[in-house]
Amino acid sequence: MANVLYVKGKERIGRAQVNLETADIKAALVKNTYAQNLITDEFYTSISAHVLGTPVALTGKTFASGIFDADDLSFPTIAAGDTAEAVVLFVDTGNPATSFLLFYCDTITGFPLATSGGDVDVRWDNGAYKIFSF
Repeated sequence: MANVLYVKGKERIGRAQVNLETADIKAALVKNTYAQNLITDEFYTSISAHVLGTPVALTGKTFASGIFDADDLSFPTIAAGDTAEAVVLFVDTGNPATSFLLFYCDTITGFPLATSGGDVDVRWDNGAYKIFSF
């Protein structure tokens, strides 16, 4: 796979239904059992069975010139014995059935990653396109 926006998430951004700088955007660490469908997967409930640990809120979010970025993040104490495959960004509405998926990212340095019981750190790309761009 590659880094890509979920179709429904892209539609919400395009229709100005989400403000990337102010929305409660979280990152979920997903294991290699998640067979993503970028067209039909829309809500957190589509990925919840494949999430490792607890989703982490993005901080330091910026969106300028069509480029979205945020601070690097860390998922604390992820249980050993799984393989982290990607990070999925979603807007947390407080209800998993309405918290919508935005972005699937699997080109993170060191991924896929065998979990060992320690923290899993995610360093976003510092190149021209940061986390994602339009």
